[in-house]
Amino acid sequence: MHFDAEFFVAVGFVLFVCLLFYVGVHKTILGGLDARSKKIADELGEAKRLRTEAEALLASFRQKAIAAEAEAAAIVAQAVSEAEAHAKEAAVRIEEFVTRRTAQAQTKIALAEAQATADVRAAAADAAVRASEIVLRAENVGQAASDLVMKEIAGLSARLN
Repeated sequence: MHFDAEFFVAVGFVLFVCLLFYVGVHKTILGGLDARSKKIADELGEAKRLRTEAEALLASFRQKAIAAEAEAAAIVAQAVSEAEAHAKEAAVRIEEFVTRRTAQAQTKIALAEAQATADVRAAAADAAVRASEIVLRAENVGQAASDLVMKEIAGLSARLN
């Protein structure tokens, strides 16, 4: 039989592999692979747990957003109704103010008309008294006429005012 270099390489390789089995390298390799697969499985479990928590948190935030939108809509509706109520109240107050001012203006106008009428009557009475005085002085002469005219003029003035 002829042993060449390839044969010795093959025998050396087989001996090396047997030595590795004897020393327990295969157990170390398998233990490392098992530890790594366990670590990967743990990471996958943690990832699933985190995903579940994230989905629950997302659902919670969506519910809160829906609740906040409903609350905002309720606040807007309440603000609109309050604004309408304030507008109606303001319209009523303005109407009352205008009515009150109109009544005050009409009262002032009536007072001014009464004052003007009184002033015109007083002026007419004074003019009538003067005209009467002129007429009576021209027709009556003497001291007795003068006394009579003065007495009647004073009485006339008091009666007309």
